[in-house]
Amino acid sequence: MRAAIATAADPDQPLRALTVGEAPEPDVPAGWTVVEVRAASLNHHDIWSLRGVGLPPDRLPMILGCDAAGVDPDGNEVVVYPVVADKGDPRGYSLLSERFPGTLAELVAVPRENLIPKPAGVSFLEAACLPTAWLTAFHMLTTRGRVAEGSSVLVQGAGGGVATAAVALAVAMGKRVYATSRDSGKRERVAALGATAVEPGARLPERVDVVIESVGAPTFDHSMKSAAPGARIVVCGATGGHLATVDLRRLFAMRLELLGSTMGTRDELAALLELCVERDVRPVIDSTYGFSAVADAFAHLESGDVFGKVALDFLH
Repeated sequence: MRAAIATAADPDQPLRALTVGEAPEPDVPAGWTVVEVRAASLNHHDIWSLRGVGLPPDRLPMILGCDAAGVDPDGNEVVVYPVVADKGDPRGYSLLSERFPGTLAELVAVPRENLIPKPAGVSFLEAACLPTAWLTAFHMLTTRGRVAEGSSVLVQGAGGGVATAAVALAVAMGKRVYATSRDSGKRERVAALGATAVEPGARLPERVDVVIESVGAPTFDHSMKSAAPGARIVVCGATGGHLATVDLRRLFAMRLELLGSTMGTRDELAALLELCVERDVRPVIDSTYGFSAVADAFAHLESGDVFGKVALDFLH
């Protein structure tokens, strides 16, 4: 079967560690099943894997990919939840492509309980964009950020998969949404999603109830200053730097909650699919590639000139 595989680790030029070619069909442990992949999407997690982060040499070669939608052996259209219980990992779980082969292949083996029915109104490509970035944003807003208790949200660094998802979801939930980006073109696209787009560090018209933070050091002071009393600052990444300074006086005086967040549960992914149907919200797809052009898709993602998700159509 065709697959996109990490065959080495290259911290400086990760795409040199990518091989696209034939791979053996997956082994199927007891309680697992095989999904015929119809669509997948890329994440920065895949780029980090190619750099060797979280994917040591003893696990190579490894089929990449966390996200997929496809068809199970009974002909059911399904979405793959990419989190697998894993006692060998200190987190208690791992993602597909970390210890078990990932989704960037024509076939992927997953635990049966990791399959969620794909709603008829959501395409394979749209569904394949949800399980990592969109689920992370949904979990940050709802479970960690308790956005139902507030009316306003700030999303730092809109343009990437998680941040763009957070903007679209918060707008769909009826919140006032502010989003920052250094790129004027991305600010225009954020505004088209229904948010108020501002330059990084700009003063907002109000302090917000929830901050979605994935940039880190360059934006964290702004996140703190933009937070209303009792606000939740939810952090899922640090793409701009992980050593941020925290003003503890503001933290305790404003009664702020600083919360780490990663991924979400299977039930939350099912709820996210329901929300997409009920509120008619769909993932923002930057570009779609046929599987034969998967190397080009990786190059585009690594370039950083992306707004939303980079998707793969296995039927082309």
